[in-house]
Amino acid sequence: MKPQAPIVPGHDLPVTNIAESQDEYQTLPAFRQDDGTVLTRWRLTWKERLTIFLRGDLYLFMLTFDQPLQPISLQVEAPIEGRSGFFLSWWDSFRTRNVKAETA
Repeated sequence: MKPQAPIVPGHDLPVTNIAESQDEYQTLPAFRQDDGTVLTRWRLTWKERLTIFLRGDLYLFMLTFDQPLQPISLQVEAPIEGRSGFFLSWWDSFRTRNVKAETA
């Protein structure tokens, strides 16, 4: 399983590379919003896909450094519509607002 960019294919979201200069971690391309929301995309190998299909389990490991656990969401659908649509609706409104400001 590897992190992927672009974060949402077909959408021009800015990418922030988290832990880019930290050798102990793998660089994580992410879309970050001003409110602290972070979106990443992961590509599974065929073996991982088959294992999830057959076993139905996906495990999540997180380093909390003994701090409170943050809310998370694992999804298989791109955050275009539905409950996670706020990512793209926020970005589209932000981009439209800035384009109008630049042309005025």
